[in-house]
Amino acid sequence: MFLILPIESHPSWPMSSLPDPVQPAPPPSKTITPWKCLRGSVLAAILALLLYRLTTAIAQSFAAHPISTHNQITYNLSVAVRTLVVGLSTMATAIFAIAALGLVGLAIQLVVQKFKPSVPPS
Repeated sequence: MFLILPIESHPSWPMSSLPDPVQPAPPPSKTITPWKCLRGSVLAAILALLLYRLTTAIAQSFAAHPISTHNQITYNLSVAVRTLVVGLSTMATAIFAIAALGLVGLAIQLVVQKFKPSVPPS
């Protein structure tokens, strides 16, 4: 067991001699700009393209190398693993492609809002 004493009760540490806490740096600017959206969409599109190529290479490899076994359990497990691998890589491809499209849409929306005159509330 540990004995935890409050700082005030320890005689050798007066509260006035403690250093002031360091002020944290201000957080970076979190404004969303069309330029940031387009940079993110290009990155997501590149990743989606690379994942698409990986997915097609995996599928072609599986198609070129059929499962050669006479054991039904081994065959079923192999089919399940192949399906899982192709499905997961397809899902990752779709996620990055949808993110790229969404970021392009957000950039367009920000540009339109910038040029659209704001109507003051009445």
